[in-house]
Amino acid sequence: MIEMTNITKFYDNFRALNNINLKVEKGEIIGLLGPNGAGKTTAMRILTCFIPATSGSVSVAGYDVFEDSLEVRRRLGYLPETPPLYPEMTVGSYLNFIGELRELPAGKRRERINYVAERIGLADWLNRVIGTLSKGYRQRVGLAQALLHNPEVLILDEPTVGLDPSQIIEIRGLVKDLARDHTIILSTHILPEVSMTCGRVVIINEGEIVAVDSVANLEKAAAGKPAWNICIRPAAGKDWRQLVEKHAGAAISDLVEMPETHHFKLNLEKAEDFDDLFRNLTGAGHVLREITPVKATLEDVFLKLTSAEERKEAA
Repeated sequence: MIEMTNITKFYDNFRALNNINLKVEKGEIIGLLGPNGAGKTTAMRILTCFIPATSGSVSVAGYDVFEDSLEVRRRLGYLPETPPLYPEMTVGSYLNFIGELRELPAGKRRERINYVAERIGLADWLNRVIGTLSKGYRQRVGLAQALLHNPEVLILDEPTVGLDPSQIIEIRGLVKDLARDHTIILSTHILPEVSMTCGRVVIINEGEIVAVDSVANLEKAAAGKPAWNICIRPAAGKDWRQLVEKHAGAAISDLVEMPETHHFKLNLEKAEDFDDLFRNLTGAGHVLREITPVKATLEDVFLKLTSAEERKEAA
């Protein structure tokens, strides 16, 4: 559905994007992440035909962004961080105006307005003045204008910014529902939104794509060796640490010895090794009161791939 090939963008002597390559399949929800100034906005502006790339090619639904920009725009719906609303207009008149700009025939326009309003939860709000709406409902109006012409691709820039928790849950549900009929690129700084919504994540840093994968795979790769936080009640007169250290590659850290229990972090070479270790410990009379797997989060992945200190250490 979307293909970016060797995209590079210069602003004078500043290189905002460097040789970006990305393919997005039909029906995917892609999370676009990166620190401020990483190049996310530039990539979205190129994709939406707002600015040209310095070099490279981009296609949407088979149409070239540079040579067939009108066809591309017909297939794109865009919700910027600040929705392009007119507060003095009613919801219905605003959507009708957008339909005219999109060159929808009058009959089709009314049909699409009613359909989108129903799907987005605006059916009872068409006669309300936009300026009187809450931020959550203004966001819905912005999403409705992006959907009005039934685009194949939706680009959503920070769709939940500034919303309260209940509004965030509502918008998140809408995005998931829309993925049944649209390919979606979601740009956000709210990492839990990506974890709960997106099938794949694209992380951009300093104008380059540094990771493309599912959230689960990125978290697994960042976690390194398998690890657990453990609380153990040692058997009287027996040293549990000797049993642990017999396993090749086992490492104990963050040990805290309480009167009845010991708390520590355990690293092993392979997750499968824990089964034998568990049997050995319990067989010797030690009681494991708590076993919690240590997992990396998307936040850990993001910081590792975008932190200057982390990149310096990796080099």
